Amino acid sequence: MNASEMKQYRKANYEIDEAFLERWSPRSFQEKEIAEEDLMSVFEAARWAPSAMNMQPWRFIIARTEEDRERFHSFVMDGNRKWCEKAPVLALIISDKEDATHAFDTGAAWGFLSLQARRNGLITHAMGGFYKDQARETLGIPEEYEIQALVAIGYQDEKEKLEEEMQKREQPSPRRPVEESIMEGSFRA
Repeated sequence: MNASEMKQYRKANYEIDEAFLERWSPRSFQEKEIAEEDLMSVFEAARWAPSAMNMQPWRFIIARTEEDRERFHSFVMDGNRKWCEKAPVLALIISDKEDATHAFDTGAAWGFLSLQARRNGLITHAMGGFYKDQARETLGIPEEYEIQALVAIGYQDEKEKLEEEMQKREQPSPRRPVEESIMEGSFRA
């Protein structure tokens, strides 16, 4: 989707960098491998995310070989598996629970990763629709790490024919006005 098409779906009320508006979570992936340099730069961007006391609690378990992707597919729920099977890379994001702000800090790393991916001409789609206990067992993740999200990374396939229900969702989503997310002085519903 080009920048002019994107503007029909997303408009900022205040001046922000276009990168924030252009990033969204498509479901149609090309079965095309990602160059090592492009892939590693998304994780390099995540590396530079802020974290409390510089603990950097995030870790990424990636699957980019057919064998590894099949193991990851074993714990993805059917609704997500339909579209993520074409993604050339899957990344499971986990965080070290020793850090009290591990989830917050790891979310920042995911944000940096997704913006760098967009800059590299890649798309990302984070999902919670997978079986965390099965992922933990399949990948041998110790209990001191919390499983946060699974991310599909790749190139968008504009020509992909998705099922009708998914096709309706294959466009950038709008956001509520910023004023609805800000409360001054105290909590209000």
